Amino acid sequence: MPHRFAEIAFTPTVKKAQEELGSRNAYARMESVPETRNHRLSEAEAEFIAARNSFYMATVSETGWPYIQHRGGPIGFVRVLDDATIGFADYRGNRQYISLGNLANDDRVSLFFMDYPNKTRLKLFGRAKIVGLDDEATLSRLESSDYRARVERGFLIKVEGFDWNCPQHIVERYTLDEMRVTTAPLTARIAELERQLARLRTAASVAGASDHAGA
Repeated sequence: MPHRFAEIAFTPTVKKAQEELGSRNAYARMESVPETRNHRLSEAEAEFIAARNSFYMATVSETGWPYIQHRGGPIGFVRVLDDATIGFADYRGNRQYISLGNLANDDRVSLFFMDYPNKTRLKLFGRAKIVGLDDEATLSRLESSDYRARVERGFLIKVEGFDWNCPQHIVERYTLDEMRVTTAPLTARIAELERQLARLRTAASVAGASDHAGA
């Protein structure tokens, strides 16, 4: 259910396309539900964002070109500061500063948070504000103390709308840590079987030596 997401995304030309292709009535009914006009983050969205170790962020240049950037960090590096604000520390990278430059002209952003193993995604519209190094109080809420990288600034994003997207066509992907968790029972079982096999081999060896001595 889109929480004010449709109000932003469904422009007149988008609605016209929906009408021509037969989906407009269904979306119109969905938009009429009062809850869809509430863009406050609930506990479900906060927990989902806090569990992510990456996301994608789109900005638009003054020449009208969209730019999508992948952002990564330790799990929880995107902080939910309240039910309408998220933020993250901006660490030094390749120093192209494309997103930073785009935001100087247009503060609107679009974010995708992906959970590939569970085939779930959260789309979010917002307005970004740059936090300078002089704002130590805010940066202290955004930094990850155990992440060794140089902080150059922070980003605060006021949520304007969001929507949970359908799982269709999301391909399941796993990080190494997720694979270790998933395969942990199998790894433990293999280790136990190897120990049992070693004990059987030892017992057989002892029995063989005993029979040989008796002969």
